[in-house]
Amino acid sequence: MKGYLWTGGHGSPGSPDAPVIEGRLAPWEAIAVDAVGNVIEFWGFKRNQGRVWALLYLRGEPLTAGEIERELDLSKGGVSMLLRDLERWGVIQRVRLPQDTVWRYGAETDLVRMVRHVIEEREAGFVARIRADLSEARRLAEMAGEVPSERLERLEKMATLAEHVERALRLFIKTSRLDVSGVLAVFRDGASRRNER
Repeated sequence: MKGYLWTGGHGSPGSPDAPVIEGRLAPWEAIAVDAVGNVIEFWGFKRNQGRVWALLYLRGEPLTAGEIERELDLSKGGVSMLLRDLERWGVIQRVRLPQDTVWRYGAETDLVRMVRHVIEEREAGFVARIRADLSEARRLAEMAGEVPSERLERLEKMATLAEHVERALRLFIKTSRLDVSGVLAVFRDGASRRNER
């Protein structure tokens, strides 16, 4: 994860008494928006996806793509791609106000719903692909006929872990509750077997 760029001290760009430049974030907004961008980047998303969502969430009102470009100093093409991704994941909505001729974008404010959308769109499909790959690995290992049973057993544990993770994600998507007991059981089973030896 990239570190924060924060320059403390009186009169610096990050200080509360620094002048606000038209079309630019206030110092407190810049820090908050960058903090969310850094967290989002740490989770494997694009930093600017987090920055766009944070700006929209903080403002509490829909902004046009042009306003987002100016506020975050991003290119038109970059903002277009970011908005498309965020809209697909359900973390922003496109709206048109009656007096407007352009689309505006507002942040999803229900944070649990937002996380559910992202998990459903991104993580659940990823885990399903992992399960399919592990199933294929198991099939090939069994066909080879020379794979020691201990390795087949470990491969089966990996598949069981992926199955429990997928089940936990699906439950979270449906109920907003995360049950990782099956996942933990796979780890406990392996630890208890090591202790028996």
